[in-house]
Amino acid sequence: MFEVGFTEIILIFGIALLVLGPERLPKLAADVGRWAGRARAMARQLRTQLEQEVQFDPLRDTARGSPPPKPAAATPPVASAPPAESAPPAESPPPAATGSPAPAARPDETDESKPA
Repeated sequence: MFEVGFTEIILIFGIALLVLGPERLPKLAADVGRWAGRARAMARQLRTQLEQEVQFDPLRDTARGSPPPKPAAATPPVASAPPAESAPPAESPPPAATGSPAPAARPDETDESKPA
């Protein structure tokens, strides 16, 4: 495409030396070098970011421990079957002998807070 050989670089350097003089040429060379370094760093950063985006796999990332992506529309959970009869039931209070339902306990009350 656009090639600059050694002779062209020497010619450009000679013209710049004549136009700018020996006092301003080192400062210009430092500025051009700094700009070139910034451009290369930005190109490297862009290339790295694009490579990361191409290699992004959300399913692989969930295996590493990050939370899975949330679905767009949440569906209600399906009720599961009751536990098998072979498992012992959870401890529940005995039914009231009087036939009236037991008063509902408030969740903030503990055994220590009930009067004796």
